[in-house]
Amino acid sequence: MLKEMVFAGFGGQGVLSMGTLIAYAAMKEGKEVSWFPSYGPEMRGGTANCMVNISDEEISSPIDTEFDIACVFNIPSLEKFEPKVKKGGMLFWESSTIKKGPTRKDIQTYAIPAIKMASDKLKNLKVMNMIVMGALVEVSKIIKQESMLTALKGALPERHHHLIPLNQQAMELGREIVKKL
Repeated sequence: MLKEMVFAGFGGQGVLSMGTLIAYAAMKEGKEVSWFPSYGPEMRGGTANCMVNISDEEISSPIDTEFDIACVFNIPSLEKFEPKVKKGGMLFWESSTIKKGPTRKDIQTYAIPAIKMASDKLKNLKVMNMIVMGALVEVSKIIKQESMLTALKGALPERHHHLIPLNQQAMELGREIVKKL
């Protein structure tokens, strides 16, 4: 099983963190992983993305041209990566700010109003990426939900561990949203 993923948006939206967390969780489950970031010199506010591969076998290259799963948080990322999702693949998109969503009919699409939900329900925009992460893990089953808790504890510096419950709430909200779609 090889799953090729891309997380894309503006710098500061947590796309690199999403990739780091899912890669760390998969690694803790004993899977082979690769994480390949890409961002402009302006990083925060500029475009950023990362490719993550998860496999049961060795990964030959961290660079992908097509993806099983894409998570996009802005219009430029949707325009760039929607055509690169494999037929039958999954596209998760932030529907609070992207008003014109994906047009392809040969992939599964999931409109997640992550920014609105993070602001309205959790009162913290910084966890909007974790809402999408909860939805992605729920639908794809690529890793176990409990592995994300392990990843949060391992990837976050100890001084930020007080934020783990908020991140867990955000992931749960993402799971609830996608179950209703």
